[in-house]
Amino acid sequence: MKAYSLDLRRRVVSFVEAGNSRHAAAAHFDVSVSFVVKLVSAFRSTGSYAPKPEGGWRYSKLDPHRAFLERRVAEKTDITMTELAGELAGMGLRIDQASLSRWYRRNDYRYKKKPFGQRTRSPGRSSSAARMGDETPTADAA
Repeated sequence: MKAYSLDLRRRVVSFVEAGNSRHAAAAHFDVSVSFVVKLVSAFRSTGSYAPKPEGGWRYSKLDPHRAFLERRVAEKTDITMTELAGELAGMGLRIDQASLSRWYRRNDYRYKKKPFGQRTRSPGRSSSAARMGDETPTADAA
C-alpha cells in the first residue's frame, strides 16, 4: 500500500490539533483510527509529517557477530544451528535457530552435505542383492 500524501497528513494533524478527537479525524478523512493515532504521535515526537521509509535493509543483531559466526562454521563445517545458538547464548545473545539459518542464507552461506549428483543409497539392499533375484534357475534347483 502506498503512503498517504503529505497534504492529507497535514490536514489530519491540523484537525486533531484544532481540538477534534482522533476518532472524529479518522471518520472525517476516511482513514483508520490507528493511522491517525500513530501520525499524531509521530508528529508530536519528531515534528515531521513524512512517512517512515518502507522496505530496505533491516538490522540484524547477528551482524556484529559476523566474524565469530564465519569462524565457527570454518572450524567445524557440520556444526548445527542448535550448537551455534547455544554458543551465542553463552556470549549473552539469545537467538533462535531459525534466525541463525535465515542470517546464513541472507549472507550467501550455503552448506550441502552431499555434492550435486551424489545420492545416498538405501541401507536396505546392496546392488548385488538386487541382482540375485534376476538369476535363472538351474536344473539342480528344480
